[in-house]
Amino acid sequence: MSVDDILYPEEGEYVVVTVSSIEKNGAYLDLNGFSDEIRAFVFVGEVSSGWVARVRDHIREGQRTVARVTKVRKDKRSVDVSIKSVSEERRRETLQGWKNEQRASQLLKIVGDRNNWKDSELVKMSSQLEETFGTLYGSFEEASANAEILDEMGFEGDWVAHFIELAVENIVPSSVIIRGRMMIEVWDDEGVELIKKSLLGAESASSKEDEVSVSCYYDGAPEYRVEVVAPDYKLAEKAWISAQKTVEDMVKSAGGSVECYRE
Repeated sequence: MSVDDILYPEEGEYVVVTVSSIEKNGAYLDLNGFSDEIRAFVFVGEVSSGWVARVRDHIREGQRTVARVTKVRKDKRSVDVSIKSVSEERRRETLQGWKNEQRASQLLKIVGDRNNWKDSELVKMSSQLEETFGTLYGSFEEASANAEILDEMGFEGDWVAHFIELAVENIVPSSVIIRGRMMIEVWDDEGVELIKKSLLGAESASSKEDEVSVSCYYDGAPEYRVEVVAPDYKLAEKAWISAQKTVEDMVKSAGGSVECYRE
């Protein structure tokens, strides 16, 4: 494999690493998710904040952690990293993201096995899903919240049903989104202001306590778009109904008309 064929992390990028061997002046690390031909090294001064007398007092062989890439040497197929510059919050987030991707890869493999995919087909589908949803885990997360999302994004085939089934069974979405539209017309000199007030009233269905957000957008009179984001469908549905009732009550009381429908 040539240098040009190897995918390297970028300087400043946070990567998941596994300690492979410990030396007096630092440690060699495996870069999880990158080619085995790349060697990562953390110098003793970048292992931990403060004085490090013994590297083994701070990290151990086989330990998985997060490091920030400080230098990339493609000619030597190596990178320098820092462990001490990674905050605890960043470490947790990066490790969780890595674990999520590992889990998603396992689920996609099950989909592939059920549909007799070749290895090349599995790699191709993984790339397409990542390109569409940002991450492979993101594709399963979206599918668990919206069973129609793959169809909407142009994916088709018998495998889609298996994908949705595994997503619903194994992934708990971080949030669900309900989208709807309202056709609002008010034949009054103050109609524009009334519509604004009714939409602000709809947004008051938001709740910081329940982590529910209701947002209204102008798409061109008389059409307005409403988006509800909530931890689960029950809370999202409750907020949508509340927002819809608020708009209908205010607009109809002024002699206007409202038509609401979900997307």
